[in-house]
Amino acid sequence: MTRRPVPPSRPRTQPAPAAGRTPGRPQVDVREWASGIRLSGFMVIMLSLVVLGAWVLVPTLGTYIDQRQKIAALEASVQVSQERIEALEQERDRWADPAYITTQARERLYYVKPGEVVYLVDNDLDPASLPQEQAPVSDELKETPADWMPQLLRSVAGAGLAQNAAPAE
Repeated sequence: MTRRPVPPSRPRTQPAPAAGRTPGRPQVDVREWASGIRLSGFMVIMLSLVVLGAWVLVPTLGTYIDQRQKIAALEASVQVSQERIEALEQERDRWADPAYITTQARERLYYVKPGEVVYLVDNDLDPASLPQEQAPVSDELKETPADWMPQLLRSVAGAGLAQNAAPAE
């Protein structure tokens, strides 16, 4: 199969180089270049087979990638479950120890052995961790603002950020 000769390009006057173009570089005419390309029947068939193959494989690859992500998530879930099982087994082993049971009964339920005297001390907190004294309540009546939403948000934020008194160890 022979190619048709491409007609020689006519010399063109070069416009002043625009921004981003380098002077002295020849301009390519896409129409001339595309007219020189000839497609044979074999090339059309091969190109259509490539397009058909891509059309068939792209959804399959998407499914494969999606399934790999699900497998990775399930493996991570299994790992977390295994760690949780190990922690529960350790907890079970601790509860099999009579000394641990006795300690837990004393700490959580305040159980004592016969003949022991236990003293519980109230207000044994560190003075620095106690809440600050509140200012005295005034006798004046104040008008509440009509817009209650900002006040509610300030109240919730203040309650969430309040320092709780922690027992001294």
